Amino acid sequence: MEKENLYKKYLTPTLVGVVAGVLGGVLSVCFFVFFGFKYIPNYNQINFGSNPTQVSYDLNEDQTVSLVDKVNRAVVSVIISKDTSQTQNQNTFPFNNFFNLGFPFDQIQPQQPQTQNNDNSQKDNKKNNLTRIGGGSGFIVSADGLIVTNRHVVDDDQAVYSVALSDGTEYDATVLAKDPVNDIALIKIDAKDLSTLELGDSDQLKIGQTVVAIGNVLAEYGNTVTRGVVSGKGRNVQASDGMGSNEVLEEAIQTDAAINPGNSGGPLLNMAGEVVGINTAVSKAGQLVGFAIPINSVKNTIQSVKDTGKIVRPWLGIRYTPITKQMQKTNNLTVDYGVLVQRGTSDDELAVIPGSPADKAGLVENDILLEFGGQKIDENHSVAKMIGKYNIGDEVNIKILHKGAEKTIKLKLEQFPDKVK
Repeated sequence: MEKENLYKKYLTPTLVGVVAGVLGGVLSVCFFVFFGFKYIPNYNQINFGSNPTQVSYDLNEDQTVSLVDKVNRAVVSVIISKDTSQTQNQNTFPFNNFFNLGFPFDQIQPQQPQTQNNDNSQKDNKKNNLTRIGGGSGFIVSADGLIVTNRHVVDDDQAVYSVALSDGTEYDATVLAKDPVNDIALIKIDAKDLSTLELGDSDQLKIGQTVVAIGNVLAEYGNTVTRGVVSGKGRNVQASDGMGSNEVLEEAIQTDAAINPGNSGGPLLNMAGEVVGINTAVSKAGQLVGFAIPINSVKNTIQSVKDTGKIVRPWLGIRYTPITKQMQKTNNLTVDYGVLVQRGTSDDELAVIPGSPADKAGLVENDILLEFGGQKIDENHSVAKMIGKYNIGDEVNIKILHKGAEKTIKLKLEQFPDKVK
């Protein structure tokens, strides 16, 4: 009798619970079959108190994969080679350090001399004496082989350059034009029906927007893909090789997409696969602090080379440094905007180029340019960008600060010369 009472006490409730659970599950399935899932709460909308919060869990993997598949064939590796007798004790990778900012273009140990297939035996013999000493990146902008890269990638007139496509095919490369204002160059290979990249609108970039960088990392791993966001816009940064040469990047795009040695000249892309910047510099002091030249600032240069085979653009003929609040404080200046006309770090980098439009207009070292064509020169309106809006032959009023006194001078823009002393 006692055993029977135990069954009634414990087993009966258990059986009832099981049966109730089964019936509940069956009823739930029937409910969803007949009424659908529209009554399931949206887990992306979580109600914390009285304010609903929209939570997004989109990681864009598929979009990134599709983007890379679309653009990868138009991104190339630029190979730098030199006669082995000239590579001894020579740093052919410029812009390594300047205020802990350097172009992503470090020294790489020479590899075995390269040999390329070529019917011309003399060229073959010459190439057999070459050693690959480094490399950069680039991207194709015309189907007949016009390629954009950084000027500092192809700035050595004694080097020999070639280009490797994403499938490994190599071509000899000719340097068509090097822009002395922006750190870009255009090179050409003899090819047809190549994939190309579209140029986007860098002015429309938003802070936090996703971007992708592709390049020849360490001059060894071609078409390496990294992804990040736009960390900042309108950055004015400087870089130098530590041996007297320096470069100013105006209104640069800052990104945390990893930019490494060898990425120089490669594209920074939006998620539509359009080029919005040219990867150029990286901070070695921080982590994932890279910089790219906005594509809008070089579109005219690219089009000029497409149309004429050379860079046709107006110029001033000065070297300058943007004035900051810190510079104003340190040097007791009367203004915290504009640019200071200043010579480079080496003796042959004059502040005002002799015979240039600036020289003819009377600009001298230590003058401060305040306005250009009625527009104030500041962090949002750079001199280089302003000049790009004018044509050769235009006359422009420039407000300057000369020895503490403001005055306005008229300057006539001329064509940028093929060579600048």
